Amino acid sequence: MALSLILRRCDEARAVFGVSTATYYEWISKGLMTPGVSIGVRSVAWPDHELQAIARARVAGLTDDEIKILVKDLMAGRAKLAEEVAA
Repeated sequence: MALSLILRRCDEARAVFGVSTATYYEWISKGLMTPGVSIGVRSVAWPDHELQAIARARVAGLTDDEIKILVKDLMAGRAKLAEEVAA
């Protein structure tokens, strides 16, 4: 699967799941959602491919523990991308 370079701001990201801001940030604190990527001094956004992967996992009925593993894998993918860009 090709890496999506589309970034979604918080309102768009939350709309994928239909949840409130409080719930969205609670998911982040519990490891059920990736944290935002800094795109400016006071701006964050989320890679669309990460949002879609987590949405697919929820639709598939994965447990919270399984989604936490997915989130860790997505974060590892970010780290790998950062290494590739730095090389």
